[in-house]
Amino acid sequence: MTDARLRHGRASLALSFFAQGLAFAILVTRIPALQKQYGMSDAVLPIFLAAVPILAGAGSFAAEALAKRVGPARVLRWSQPVVLLALLGVGAGREMWHVALALGVFGLAVGMLDASMNMLGVSLQRAYGRSIMLGFHATYSLGGIAGASLAWVGAHWELSLLVSYLPVVCVLVPVVLVGSRWYVDAVAVTGEGQEAVAAGAKEAAKVGAKEGAKGAGAFSFKLLLPLCMVMAFAYIGDSTVSNWSAKYLQDVLGSSEALATVPYNVYMVTTLLGRAVGDFGVRRFGAVAVVRCGAVVAAVGFGVVAAASGAWMGMAGFTLLGLGLCVIVPQTFAAAGRMFPAHSDVAVARLNVFNYVGFLVGSPLVGAIGDAWNYRGAMLVPTVLVLLTLVYARSFEAEGDRYGGGHERPRTVDVG
Repeated sequence: MTDARLRHGRASLALSFFAQGLAFAILVTRIPALQKQYGMSDAVLPIFLAAVPILAGAGSFAAEALAKRVGPARVLRWSQPVVLLALLGVGAGREMWHVALALGVFGLAVGMLDASMNMLGVSLQRAYGRSIMLGFHATYSLGGIAGASLAWVGAHWELSLLVSYLPVVCVLVPVVLVGSRWYVDAVAVTGEGQEAVAAGAKEAAKVGAKEGAKGAGAFSFKLLLPLCMVMAFAYIGDSTVSNWSAKYLQDVLGSSEALATVPYNVYMVTTLLGRAVGDFGVRRFGAVAVVRCGAVVAAVGFGVVAAASGAWMGMAGFTLLGLGLCVIVPQTFAAAGRMFPAHSDVAVARLNVFNYVGFLVGSPLVGAIGDAWNYRGAMLVPTVLVLLTLVYARSFEAEGDRYGGGHERPRTVDVG
């Protein structure tokens, strides 16, 4: 496989990450408008919001089965337009069953989309022979910032959901369909690229043999479980920021309503910046060091938030959180690919389910502790969970996973 094809595959996949980040952000940041449009009560809304990650988990399992038959590229090619059209369905409906159907389709399709995107990212990283996963997730963060900005425009001008979503869907659907022509699927790799993947698998198998043959044998969920826990911990932290940062700043730290909206935007920006440079850190210092550093920085961020005496100190804590948490999820997917080079699609699909587990558990957990005790104390829970990542840090280790600065490896070695 030519270098040009790898570059085109990388660019097209980055476009998909961007589109998904935009679509997800423009949906979740306009939940108040969605609630108003469909007349949902405060008791009904959480049921709908919980159903989406549950269905997404089912979609991730479906992606695993479909990827075995047709490859992850086809799963991504057709699930992404479905996600976007479901978004349009959310904006166009008027009855409760309309939004239930649209969000149901959105949830199932987004699970398939998330799983297949990361499957392709892992296999592309393997073909490249160096860390590139953080770059893909950086484009997701960029899409999230763009989506949140478009949502702000829609809310500011009091645009209906349909008017807000229609231009986005009309632009993104044809763009992602055209871009999908250049996806690089592992089953389609030929020539030099196939030799690179094969050589990478042999190298990972040697590493696996030294660690109990975990990389050379069949897929084992027991071996994957530490990474699953890390994924859940990371998304508990992420959902804490997205769901509670505004309330915490306003109710606990006494900020204005306008200032309370800032922490999540700051968090997204620092997430983008951290991911944009994170691959260089992995190449220079290795995945274990980067994940450990990210966990410590995130824990310090939560600690600063919990101890903050004022709004600006709280904002500083949320800034640290973005820089710390941003590296963990991409490296968890990459570590799963290294652990099971012959079964990376299965590993990624199973691991992706714990994305939704963390999202589903995190917000209610913090809310329950905050109501029962106080929200400062509630912030200590994700602090402890993020620090538990340090216990599992060795799961991110692979021989020679460093690049650059005297650590460059041949392209043929698997790092995905």
